[in-house]
Amino acid sequence: MTHVSLGQIATIDRKAVKPEDIVNGTTYVGLENIVSGGEFVSIGPVANGELASGKFEFDERHILYGKLRPYLAKIAVPSFNGVCSTDILPIRVSSSADKMYVAHFLRQTHIVNQVNGLAAGANLPRISPSSLLTIQLPLPPLDEQRRIAAILDKADELRTKRREALAHLDTLTQSIFHSMFGEALPDALLSDAIGRLVGGKNVVGPDDSPNAFRVLKISSVTSGQYLETESKPLPEDYEPPRDHVVRDGDVIISRANTTELVGASALAESTNGTSVLPDKLWRAVPTSRTNSRFLVATLQSAAVRGEISRRSSGSGGSMKNISQPKLLSIPIALPPLELQQTFATRVAAVERLKETNRNHLAELDTLFASLQHRAFNGEL
Repeated sequence: MTHVSLGQIATIDRKAVKPEDIVNGTTYVGLENIVSGGEFVSIGPVANGELASGKFEFDERHILYGKLRPYLAKIAVPSFNGVCSTDILPIRVSSSADKMYVAHFLRQTHIVNQVNGLAAGANLPRISPSSLLTIQLPLPPLDEQRRIAAILDKADELRTKRREALAHLDTLTQSIFHSMFGEALPDALLSDAIGRLVGGKNVVGPDDSPNAFRVLKISSVTSGQYLETESKPLPEDYEPPRDHVVRDGDVIISRANTTELVGASALAESTNGTSVLPDKLWRAVPTSRTNSRFLVATLQSAAVRGEISRRSSGSGGSMKNISQPKLLSIPIALPPLELQQTFATRVAAVERLKETNRNHLAELDTLFASLQHRAFNGEL
């Protein structure tokens, strides 16, 4: 099979448009509007002059490739026209290639890793257009590309539907919370629900460190689900304080993150006893008046999320911080423990459904990865 560089079958269009030249109602896509894997979220129109800086134009012929932190695999295929952040590269494939075939190729984990290896910058790595265009890919005849893309599209559609089911179950928890407690007026503070807030330490070791303990990443809670696999190694000789080790029933809270994610929280369950807090995560220990699931739902409620965002501060960039006093002084409704436990029982049933869906999604992800491997090795 013929192999070519991306630059032989595609160009990167960086046609800049000034804020004052953007037409009212134009769709804007920022990096925050693309999730890993390529789905668009919360995109919408912007007004003339609303954006602070110039953007790139794109249309349905393009693949949008997030060049900042390329390991996040923010690679999306729009079916609409608009403008995007200059941290997104609009890739336009030639007539010799199928757009979806190229997009599926670029989304493969090992290709994402390869591109990330070419990125420059330690804290904010970016892939340059010239480096991205050096990536090699197999190029069968166009009809074969389309056949492969159609198979992968269908398999990816199944994954999308499973993710949508999970998202629906996520909103169901807040719906139950709102139906039970939405009319309740604040009668307490978060300090009445949280007995202790324990912070960790930012200590990271080499990838091959044999230390049994690992330090959590902020991403372990940003989804609202506790992901213990989102962790980094600790130095071999580091022995964490007992208070820094996460336990079942702890509510983990992000004290520092982006404006949208500061204060993100998740309930720690089925912990392995070897996960340690970093400096940007707190371990909240509920008081005797508070059920852990109720506390998480309270922290994830729109009212409290909004209050956390308003009380957060930051000196620059998009990183925000919430202090313990500001967090603990947020007003909340604290109903009787018996009612909280009724809520927790209902939510536990939802969590069981979510776990089933997550297992099915994992199976589909494995199948999809296998199809990708076979497709781009001429075996599909």
